Formats: sequence, structure tokens, C-alpha cells
Amino acid sequence: MEWMLMPLRRYAEFSGRSRRKEYWMFALLMFIVYAIGGGLMFSALWPMITAGVTPTAESFTAGFYVGAGLLGIITLAIFIPALAVTVRRLHDRDMSGWWYLGVIILGQVPYLGALVQLGFLVLMCLPGTPGPNRFGPDPKGGDSFEAFA
Repeated sequence: MEWMLMPLRRYAEFSGRSRRKEYWMFALLMFIVYAIGGGLMFSALWPMITAGVTPTAESFTAGFYVGAGLLGIITLAIFIPALAVTVRRLHDRDMSGWWYLGVIILGQVPYLGALVQLGFLVLMCLPGTPGPNRFGPDPKGGDSFEAFA
């Protein structure tokens, strides 16, 4: 749980490096939170779906709006920490955080966007550079990196 909440403690810290574990545990936490919120919204619509009624804007229940409101608030609250942990993860790969802006822009291009997003997913799965790099010391603690050791 500590790794899941670490990006929230480092709220707007764009300098330094983040390990894969910190990035992916935060992604797992966000997946769980969004699954619960989506489940709350879906459960509010379930009686209409099973009755064969097409949901309309007037037929949404309070549970749907509560779930949508919670997801909206959570999305606004985690926007900066999610951006910061992604930039720090790129720093761990010895890449500038500005690459993420390129991924976001190219991700909007049809067909090319899917390839860019897939490449970015692979990039986030790769290990960081061992030892210190231009963005700081190794977050795994390998500060005494020596070649041929």
C-alpha cells in the first residue's frame, strides 16, 4: 500500500526518478478506484438494463450521479500526481518528461496513436538506467554503480 500512495505524497514533484514499482502500483490503485466507481454507476443502471428499458438522462438514479461525481473529483485530484509520476518514470529511463507531451499529442492521431500508446506502454515496463543519471540517483539505491563489477 505504501508504493500505491507514494505518488500522492510526492504530489507535484516532477524532479527525480520513480521506480517501475511506484508507477505500476499507482496505476493499479487507480484501476481499483475507477473499477469501484464504475461498478457503483453500473449498479445504479442495472435494474433498468435487466428490465429491458433503455436508460435515458431522466431515468438515471442518484447512485449513478454519486458515482460519476466521485469519479470526477478523483480524476481532478489525481491529475497532477499521475502526471508527476509519469514524468519521474521517464526520468528513470534517462528521458526528458517532455516526451510525455509528444505521446499525448501523437496519441490523438488515428492509427498512429495506437502504436505510440503501445510503444509508451512498453517503455514504462522497461527497467530504469542503473546507477545515477542526469535526473538523480538510482531509486533502487544502486548509487555505487561500477562498470564490470
